[in-house]
Amino acid sequence: MAAQASIAVGSQVWVEDPDEAWIDGEVLKVNGDTITVKCSNEKTVTAKASHVHAKDPEESPCGVDDMTKLAYLHEPGVLQNLKSRYDMNEIYTYTGSILIAVNPFRRLPHLYDIQMMEQYKGADFGELSPHPFAVADVAYRLMLNEGISQSILVSGESGAGKTESTKMIMRYLAYMGGKAATEGRTVEKQVLQSNPVLEAFGNAKTVRNNNSSRFGKFVEIQFDQKGRISGAAVRTYLLERSRVCQISESERNYHCFYMICAGSPEEREKYKLGDPSTFHYLNQSNCYKIDGLDESKEYLETRKAMDIIGISSEEQEAIFRIVAAILHLGNVEFAEGDDVDSSKPKNEKSMFHLRTAAELFMCDEKALEDSLCKRIIVTRDENIVKTLDAEAAKGSRDALAKTVYSRLFDWLVTKINNSIGQDPTSKCLIGVLDIYGFESFKTNSFEQFCINLTNEKLQQHFNQHVFKMEQEEYTKEEIDWSYIEFVDNQDILDLIDKKPGGIIALLDEACMLPRSTHETFAQKLYQTFKNHKRFVKPKLSRSDFTICHYAGDVTYQTELFLDKNKDYVIAEHQALLGASGCSFVSGLFPLLSDDSSKSSKFSSIGSRFKQQLQSLLETLSSTEPHYIRCVKPNSLLKPAIFENQNVLQQLRCGGVMEAIRISCAGYPTRRTFLEFIDRFGILAPDVLTGSSDEITAVRRLLEKVDLQGYQVGKTKVFLRSGQMAELDARRNEVLGRSANLIQRKVRSFLAKKSFIALRRSAVQIQTVCRGELARRVYQGLRREAASLKIQTRYRMHNARKAYTELSASALTIQSSLRGMAARKEIHFRRQTRAAIIIQTRCRQFLARLDYSRTRKAAITTQCFWRGKVARKELRKLKLVCLYVT
Repeated sequence: MAAQASIAVGSQVWVEDPDEAWIDGEVLKVNGDTITVKCSNEKTVTAKASHVHAKDPEESPCGVDDMTKLAYLHEPGVLQNLKSRYDMNEIYTYTGSILIAVNPFRRLPHLYDIQMMEQYKGADFGELSPHPFAVADVAYRLMLNEGISQSILVSGESGAGKTESTKMIMRYLAYMGGKAATEGRTVEKQVLQSNPVLEAFGNAKTVRNNNSSRFGKFVEIQFDQKGRISGAAVRTYLLERSRVCQISESERNYHCFYMICAGSPEEREKYKLGDPSTFHYLNQSNCYKIDGLDESKEYLETRKAMDIIGISSEEQEAIFRIVAAILHLGNVEFAEGDDVDSSKPKNEKSMFHLRTAAELFMCDEKALEDSLCKRIIVTRDENIVKTLDAEAAKGSRDALAKTVYSRLFDWLVTKINNSIGQDPTSKCLIGVLDIYGFESFKTNSFEQFCINLTNEKLQQHFNQHVFKMEQEEYTKEEIDWSYIEFVDNQDILDLIDKKPGGIIALLDEACMLPRSTHETFAQKLYQTFKNHKRFVKPKLSRSDFTICHYAGDVTYQTELFLDKNKDYVIAEHQALLGASGCSFVSGLFPLLSDDSSKSSKFSSIGSRFKQQLQSLLETLSSTEPHYIRCVKPNSLLKPAIFENQNVLQQLRCGGVMEAIRISCAGYPTRRTFLEFIDRFGILAPDVLTGSSDEITAVRRLLEKVDLQGYQVGKTKVFLRSGQMAELDARRNEVLGRSANLIQRKVRSFLAKKSFIALRRSAVQIQTVCRGELARRVYQGLRREAASLKIQTRYRMHNARKAYTELSASALTIQSSLRGMAARKEIHFRRQTRAAIIIQTRCRQFLARLDYSRTRKAAITTQCFWRGKVARKELRKLKLVCLYVT
């Protein structure tokens, strides 16, 4: 790393500008400790020498992929390097072993496909471009090779892209540890599909992030000895319950509420849902849609993910019925009742939503109304029913909604863990931490207080690992080392969670006192921490307080601190839903025994959350950590915008500058003398001969291999970045040469053995083949002789058969011809005889016919003539008679 160059007139420099963080320019004048610079924005700035840094004349417009390679190590150089890479869509940059990820606010699918994962599989760290896959691959290979559990801590402020980075890491681990060609619900599929389910019920749009995680998540992925995923567990921390009932302008409630409102018409009709703007828990903000997000498609994807996880269709139905019931519950308004300080549903619309909520919860409508409007005070002698006014009933309604949603979210986490299952035989795991980023809003309540405490704890873990433990080990080993200063936040942690005088302890104490208010709590804080340099009392407020966090000052409003710190379920709500006709709902509210209910009357969320954080940090401390620092380039959540001041503040808060310095100046690789000799003794075997002690042997070994810049401590060897890789390369060369020699001997032996076996096999094969060929020739001769006999017999048979057939045919033809001639002759004779008979009969017939005709004609003629004669005689007789008379 080059030292800061001398600054002369005309040189190119970076100068600190209050408006733009750092800006480049040219030196006009140097006057002692004061330097005048003409900036690129045409302004002329006079600044102290400590606020001016030389610019690298050979700086690449593409930047460097590892900021430990920067020629000049200062804030403007780091900032410019990130900006140059960001402008080219190179959003990932190394800081030694730490990955800096700048949120592009756009889809870059080519960076995360299967081909990209295949490239990073087994690649050395730093060999390829910076990427979350590289960090995940290093963690995976370290776990396999050294048998040490790993953790990957993804940190950054809200909207910096932590959740997406976590998803990419889990995808890569699932790719590396998944079972090839498997069907059904495998562990890796269930682990990946837990993300969309938890996002649907635990993520929401905030001012700073369209998909902000409103809970912390630590995923423990367990592996077997072969590196396959064998189990997993999801640990969640501090769901923001108040968001269910109250959202700020430009924000949204949890995604699941909008998904169910975008479901199919049949489902909306079944749950009696409409547009999100009709529900009180959703219409407190005018934001109902997110650009580029299809709620109906997300709803189907969530249901599909639930199927893969193992949530049955009946359980899914109950889950979304509860979500719909919460929406209807929020629309129940209250008005003054008939009695003093009593309340009742305001109008028929409220009664409709009350009835619908009761139907969806499968509980009695009247019992639900009473649980919202009344309280039962248990005394020694009797139970007294106390009515609640409208405002108290509204608070009871919101408390019920928050409790139900919180229990539902806890059930989902438990179901996911039970469905995936844990491997009790697993020795190693990789933990991926995705937890809320540092938050500072216009109004900061108890949730922001706990979230920022988490970030303080993680920052301390980062300091412990990167700075404190590193430098303490250098001091312990008594090596030559220049101490690097860094901001230690232990005093903030003592301020918040120290017992008995920390803020959380005082908050628990105030919650247990019957007449405490947020104002008395605030006064207690002012009195206790009036001289604390990290605690500030705002001038214009009677109950707010400000903490100077590592990432900036945050002012907290204490109005709801006491209520939000109390974690208990109202007895009426417990009894109501515990008796639900739906087994799923009643399962969320199991009946408690009297002893347990009394002992759990007050439970501090702050103290329990502190214990969860302590458990998380203990888990992280037992693993080898890897860090991904996510950076939000602008507060507009839009691509191609890089706000220098915003990014610089995040770099300062994340300790990136100190990390670069310690990576460049420190010794990231260290091995005990025994481990070092055992691993690299083959580089110079002669130095190990004799009775020299370990440290002498190590020094002689290092001198022999001509390594520069190392340090030898009391029990360990400390190597600079890259030196371990150099030694491993030399070791691989020696092993390669030795392997070649062994391979030659083995191959020679195997070749000789193979030749003898091959020759013996060839002789045996030839013998068998020749015998087989002789048998085949003899068999062929036998078949040929047999075929000749068969042909002779066959031809003789065919000739005899042909002659016999021909003779029989000739006789048949002759007989037929003679028979035909005889038949013709007899036929002719018969015809002749028949003709004569016919002629005879015909002549006879004609003669008879002629005789008959002649005879008939004669008779007719005779008759005619006789008649004529008779008539003539008759006339004569008539004339005679006439004359006589």
